[in-house]
Amino acid sequence: MGLTLPGPSEKAEVVRAMFDRIAPRYDLLNAVISLGLDRRWRRAAIAAAALAPGELAIDVACGTGDLAELAAAAGAYALGVDFAPSMLGAARRRRPGALLVRADAAALPLADGVGDAVVCGFALRNFVAIPPVLAEAARVLKPGGRLVLLEVAAPEHRLAHWAHGVYFTRIVPVIGALLADRWAYTYLPRSVAYLPDTPALLGMIRAAGFRDACVRRLGGGAAQLLTGHRAA
Repeated sequence: MGLTLPGPSEKAEVVRAMFDRIAPRYDLLNAVISLGLDRRWRRAAIAAAALAPGELAIDVACGTGDLAELAAAAGAYALGVDFAPSMLGAARRRRPGALLVRADAAALPLADGVGDAVVCGFALRNFVAIPPVLAEAARVLKPGGRLVLLEVAAPEHRLAHWAHGVYFTRIVPVIGALLADRWAYTYLPRSVAYLPDTPALLGMIRAAGFRDACVRRLGGGAAQLLTGHRAA
């Protein structure tokens, strides 16, 4: 199936409409496509956020609220932010008492320096531009606040890289077509083209005002966990 990735002028609306369509089966597809590993990766992200009871965790592009739910279970106040109304509806059904707001990740409706952690799961490649989102995360975090970004990656070993590519670009769209939306699950693997390589991402994190930027590979290299601390 041919697919042209949307350009900057149309990307936000195309992505929002896509996530609204797939919201009802989004959690199921994540579990199936990741072979159940997505929950483990999200738990690793929340562990990296090192949340203490009573701290404020801001889950940007929260989707159905996976990371916010885990942050709340750790005792934090968890605020979920997303621009797709159907995703927020699914998050509210999942956790009726959730703190949720519809907003752009690059324009958060929050005062400066209020957050202890900003977390984001598998959304960097869906933003129109990554640096403004990182700058906004830095703005709303307290000095020393933690940034935790969970994103897809590709294994470095040649055979694993090939197998991952075949699965991600050929099999995932078929699963998506059977269970949800063929266009969306053709777009999602190809959207990796929007994602800078890991050194460039780390450079963006540092440029946005974060220190100690580092990356940890998960799932044999199929995912990456990028972290940093808000500089004073």
